[in-house]
Amino acid sequence: MSDALKHECGIALVRLLKPLEYYKEKYGTAFYGVNKMYLMMEKQHNRGQDGAGFASIKLDVSPGERYISRVRSNAAQPIQDIFAQINERINLEFTNHPEYKDDVAAQKKNIPYIGELLLGHVRYGTFGINSVENVHPFLRQNNWMHRNLIIAGNFNMTNTNELFDNLIKLGMHPKEKADTVTVMEKIGHFLDDAVRKLYKKAKAKGFNKQEASPYIAEHLNVAKILRKSAADWDGGYAMAGLLGHGDSFVLRDPAGIRPAYYYQDDEVIVVASERPAIQTVFNVPFEEVKELDPGHALIIKKDGSMKLTEILAPLERRSCSFERIYFSRGSDAEIYQERKMLGRLIMPKILKAINFDTENSVFSFIPNTAETSFYGMLEAAQDELNKQKNEAILNEKERLTPERLQQIQAHKIRTEKIAIKDVKLRTFITDDSSRDDLVAHVYDVTYGVVRPEDNLVIIDDSIVRGTTLKKSILKMLDRLHPKQIVVVSSAPQIRYPDCYGIDMARLEHLVAFQAALELHKDRGTYSIVEEIYHKCKEQVAMEDVSVINHVKKLYAPFTDEEISDKIAEIISGEGIEAKVKLIFQSVDDLHKACPKNLGDWYFTGNYPTAGGNRVVNRAYINFYEGNPERAY
Repeated sequence: MSDALKHECGIALVRLLKPLEYYKEKYGTAFYGVNKMYLMMEKQHNRGQDGAGFASIKLDVSPGERYISRVRSNAAQPIQDIFAQINERINLEFTNHPEYKDDVAAQKKNIPYIGELLLGHVRYGTFGINSVENVHPFLRQNNWMHRNLIIAGNFNMTNTNELFDNLIKLGMHPKEKADTVTVMEKIGHFLDDAVRKLYKKAKAKGFNKQEASPYIAEHLNVAKILRKSAADWDGGYAMAGLLGHGDSFVLRDPAGIRPAYYYQDDEVIVVASERPAIQTVFNVPFEEVKELDPGHALIIKKDGSMKLTEILAPLERRSCSFERIYFSRGSDAEIYQERKMLGRLIMPKILKAINFDTENSVFSFIPNTAETSFYGMLEAAQDELNKQKNEAILNEKERLTPERLQQIQAHKIRTEKIAIKDVKLRTFITDDSSRDDLVAHVYDVTYGVVRPEDNLVIIDDSIVRGTTLKKSILKMLDRLHPKQIVVVSSAPQIRYPDCYGIDMARLEHLVAFQAALELHKDRGTYSIVEEIYHKCKEQVAMEDVSVINHVKKLYAPFTDEEISDKIAEIISGEGIEAKVKLIFQSVDDLHKACPKNLGDWYFTGNYPTAGGNRVVNRAYINFYEGNPERAY
């Protein structure tokens, strides 16, 4: 993606179903779970660059023994950092106590991080300070084992203020107004309540306090706690939790916005944000990794039994399409084919833009994540070339010479590695003119492969702000002196903010929004900008069910092509000699390519929850009033 875009976090949960001695005997180490967690987190590193965290729980420990361990990092290489810390501690214990090396019971008793229940998280912060305190997992501590709660998730809530106020009404005093804190405290409140009620029941049955503990662990209804906690949540989430005594859960939002997959055999239960991570780390086939259904929780009891339970009634499935376009690893079998299809489906528009002149066109991609869509685009281009060859042969068959036939057959689709990102470059000077000059050199280009008569076709994942295109990529490509630069987005135009995890909070930063404003200025209809503002203001105090997305009215008068052409005008800037053409995927073709992930609110404004409509209207109010605050 040419515009850097912060996005999804990633979760990984591993529950070992055998005693640690089993893994020592079969795999040579009792740290089997820790090793698998390291791999699971690294395989999802694409989802988190800002921080990483790890937590573990040991089952059935004696009082006075440490059973919860946690380590978090916001270092430059956070996953490497936390596992270096874990490894250092393990080696220290082995150095000081060499007798531990073959004694699994001693390892479990004395070495932190080893345990049967493990949770990992990779963070890509959408906003806020990137301090270690913001890194998951979060821990809510208590002297009662059952009331210890560890939470990590991939989520954003649209109604954090409401959730915060609800906690206050419950008599609580949250330490900050953040969705992670409010979610954890809400679960913690109902967890405390459930434990208290079970203790009263145990006491009535004649159990003393010590005897009550296993009774509580056996009878604790995690599903009921989650139903009460999540009743007023509005957002996209895949949330994992561990309870101190050994129960655990993963809960997915009812619209299926955020992804979650799981796998189970007789040795392990594992959950992750991405299917290929599970496939690769545990060497299992595609069909054995299941998707957690929207609105459902995967609940693992302390005894290792697993149950899938509906927590919230599923809504219309609106899984995030950006997962398929960009965020998830392209090694997933379905995602790979979907990304190729995105490139294939957009080819007819490209052919029209280059007047079907495949002979004088060079095809490439930028950045590397667009490579799979590029392959699909090439397949479609090859189909067109074969058609052109067949037509040429049929049209000339009466006068076709061997030389002409060879000339026709020699025609190939021209593909080149045009742009290469120089990852070493850092824009360390802060004044605008110096920064712009440095940004223009972030990409290197390959000289000598583009002719003055050529169309240069570059496919990208998506175009969000257009900043990198304007200040860097187009300037670099123009140095090759093509006749026309055709920039292709495998995603549709991004017109609306996201409020479920992606860092697209401010409307005025979206180049499609800027283009719509400019078109209204051109046509003398700019008064609609104020009309929409008043409509949005009128709905501030309304119930969620009545709130609609009024920002759609801004785009309504224009065709997709008109907005695309205006974006091309905005990003071309001065000094660009080549003609610049922008082509975006259509929403209909996006749905054809990614039929299971129909969440398209950033393109269409059709938000899957009521909170989304409230957020987009608030974002518009902030834009109109010049308020730089986030809308959620």
